[in-house]
Amino acid sequence: MKARGMSKHFGALRAVDRVDLTVPRACVYGFLGPNGSGKSTTIRMLCGLLTPTEGEIEVLGLKIPQQAEALRRRIGYMTQKFSLFEDLTVRENLEFLAAVQEIPKARARERIDELIEQYHFGDRQKQLAGTMSGGQKQRLALAGAVIHGPELLFLDEPTSAVDPESRRDFWEKLFELADGGTTLLVSTHYMDEAERCHRLAILDRGVLVADGTPAELTDALAGRSVEVLAAQPRKAQRVLVALDGVLSVAQIGNSLRVLLADADTAESNILAALREAGLDAEVNKAKPNLEDVFVSATRGRDAPAPAAEAAA
Repeated sequence: MKARGMSKHFGALRAVDRVDLTVPRACVYGFLGPNGSGKSTTIRMLCGLLTPTEGEIEVLGLKIPQQAEALRRRIGYMTQKFSLFEDLTVRENLEFLAAVQEIPKARARERIDELIEQYHFGDRQKQLAGTMSGGQKQRLALAGAVIHGPELLFLDEPTSAVDPESRRDFWEKLFELADGGTTLLVSTHYMDEAERCHRLAILDRGVLVADGTPAELTDALAGRSVEVLAAQPRKAQRVLVALDGVLSVAQIGNSLRVLLADADTAESNILAALREAGLDAEVNKAKPNLEDVFVSATRGRDAPAPAAEAAA
């Protein structure tokens, strides 16, 4: 999958702004970003549901949106709303989705039996979807999204309504699909989910601000994360937030995690500022994580100019 200069404008709003992407096959590719960052709009353009304002998109060898109808037979799509019929049983939901995909009846029965076993619905085939837990609905929605064996699966914040254990089990299913050759694009705003992805793109206000493996993105911040242990962490935080060269300060338990604007900002400067404020503290290097990557990529970016100003 490739996109070059992909953009989507809604009037003066640039929801997605000149995004370039390359997604390898059988890869779990994550889109990380806050609400309103352009994740859903990007996914909808890539799967042919939304026409881009400009740019070129190629998915599974097909030109999008020109060949979007041919693409729909080869992809699956799952949203956070779990598109299920709550007054139908587990099996009836799958039968309906198989009919929508025009799967022959004999093959549909075989496929539904496979999915019921694989997704652990053997004792719930006759249960109404509306009576199931969030995690069970999630598994059923995923089974429905892959009933036709798609080569590419789009998942738009699919775990936002389920508990941590269900999220963990869900991700195991995603990796099973990837191992079988399916390419997956997953949008999320959870850092722990982003860490699971083979590759990750970070979007901020429609702009692609980072792209790489989680390891590549965190390694690029080497030397820029430190931990501060202070007896009065809240006071220490107020001092450090105002210090030049400090990009962010977050309290984690009784310690402070400090992200520096660059690796040249000496830890001794932090210690000196705290001592000048009359605070005892210990400063140690910390291993960068994806939250640091996200803050570094998005913090301090200039807000986009209004359309009138941009045209001036």
